[in-house]
Parts: sequence; structure tokens; C-alpha cells
Amino acid sequence: MNNINLITDNFLNHKFDTEAIKKGFGKGLLAAGQQNDQVVAACADLTGSTAMNMFAEEFPDRFVEVGVAEQNLVTVGSGLAAMGKIPFVSSYAAFSPGRNWEQIRTTICLNEQVVHVVGSHAGLYTGADGATHQMLEDIALTRVLPNMVVIAPADSIQAQKATIALASHDSPSYLRLTREPTAVFTTDKTPFEIGKAYVYREGTDITIIATGTMTYNALVAAENLAKDNISVEVVHLPTIKPLDSETVLRSVRKTKKVITVEEGQISAGMGSAICELLADEDPLPVHRMGVQDKFGQSGSPDDLLEHYGLTPKHIALKVHQIL
Repeated sequence: MNNINLITDNFLNHKFDTEAIKKGFGKGLLAAGQQNDQVVAACADLTGSTAMNMFAEEFPDRFVEVGVAEQNLVTVGSGLAAMGKIPFVSSYAAFSPGRNWEQIRTTICLNEQVVHVVGSHAGLYTGADGATHQMLEDIALTRVLPNMVVIAPADSIQAQKATIALASHDSPSYLRLTREPTAVFTTDKTPFEIGKAYVYREGTDITIIATGTMTYNALVAAENLAKDNISVEVVHLPTIKPLDSETVLRSVRKTKKVITVEEGQISAGMGSAICELLADEDPLPVHRMGVQDKFGQSGSPDDLLEHYGLTPKHIALKVHQIL
């Protein structure tokens, strides 16, 4: 993995720093605003919770607080984009895109307005807030929209890079962020480009394709499996749409066995995107890991990942079952 510029290839013994992925977004938005005065931001009464406060404090004249009105949030964003601005609009993912999907569809995507929708507190890392706030369907909701880019960063550093990259991107987007601190295992030198997937660990026996927080768990599982002489290739998919078909196909054609891992509903999620690709190009069985047609519930992130079978242990067990 060293050639991909991760922090270390010794995932089992290294003590990683942790930071919430949403904080990487906040740093990236501030940097994007400093680089380009056309970058603006709007929030639905969750400025601190979504880490938009850094931008709001530095550029109060380029920030709009719309209040608890998520549908209005994205329509304001569309208007700002129509006037030549580069808007980022943030709320909890349960509310945006959860509550305002139709407005995102019609005022942003249908009208081809470049608005960057930021969904914070997505997935099981929302923890004790429970099912109402653990948005597990957002990947499915956003990747179905024409013209929409969908990104799930692996850690806070990658979230910062993704935010800066989106500020100069010419398509509307959805950026998926988590609430609780997670391992920071990429570096400033780790490559990131919208639309690209990356092989974070090379292997020959099976391919694990992961996105967001699950890439770290896949890497830990792969290192544990190496003790059993099982060679796992780990592909990190930060951009779920558009899909990097070339990188994915190259990996799965080598190993002939595929597992996808995501912290959300498997129905119409990232794993479904892989299934669609392989059905068209190179049919192979795909074993999808994620939340299996259930809502979330209250609990610590660790307990929830254990309950829904998304820990490194569960990933390794799935590999053993397939092989």
C-alpha cells in the first residue's frame, strides 16, 4: 500500500489519529472560500453541527442561514448557482437529501445547477441519535439522480480534498459525511480525484470494494486475512458516481471474487452500482455487505457496526465463507 501514500501498511499495530469526517469538509470549505470568492454557503440551522461554522465566521457576507427549512435550503442554493455562485448547502443527511429530495431533483439536477449538497451525520456513526437520524438510504437516493456526482470520503483528510475539488467541478454533487471521529489513515499525499477509484491494497484471491468509513475496516480485515495466507485486494471507491469502471473491472477480472462493503442500505447503494457494472461488462457473483433492509437504532457506533455485521471481523468471516 505504500505506493498509494497511506499512513502505514501496518494497520493492526498503528495507533491512528481520529477526526470526524465532517470536520474535513469544514476545513475544505474554508480553503475553497479562501481560494475563490464565488464560493458561498447556506445551512439549515445546523452550522456548527455540519462544520460549516468555520466558513460562516470567516465569510459572513457569503453565508446564508435559512433556518429549519431544508426544502428552501436547496432552492436557495439553486438560485445562487443560477447567479454564477458556487454554493455548498449543508444539513443532516436525514433531512437533505432525505426530506428535500424532490427539490434537489427539480431545482438542481433537472435545471443543471451546480449545487453541492452536503449530507452530514450519515450512516451508523450517528450513533445514539437512532433511526430517525441514521440516514442509510442517501446513496440510493442521490446516485439515481441524473447529473449528480456522489462522493463518500474515507476520512477527514479525503473529505477536505473532495470539498476543494468540488468547488471547481461542473456538476451538482452529494457529499456524504459522518459525525463521530474515525481513523485518519490517508495523508496529504494520498491521491484523490473526482471519479477515480484507488487500489489501497493489492491482492490476488478476492477483491473487497469499499466506500466511506468501511474502507478502513476492509483494510484491517485484509491484514488479518494475510495471516491466513489469503491475499485480498482492497479497492477504495470514494466516488460512487460516476463509477470508475476501469479500475473496478481490472481488479475483479484478476481475482474473480467480489465483496462490496458500505455503511448504508445495500438496496440501490454502492454495491448495487458494482452489480450493475458487472452485469453489463463481466458477470460475476457479488457479495454485498451493508445494512440489510433495516432501519438504524440507538447505540454506540461500535455496537451498531457489530450488530449490522460491518466490523473487520465480519468482513474477514465473509471472505472465509466465499473462499
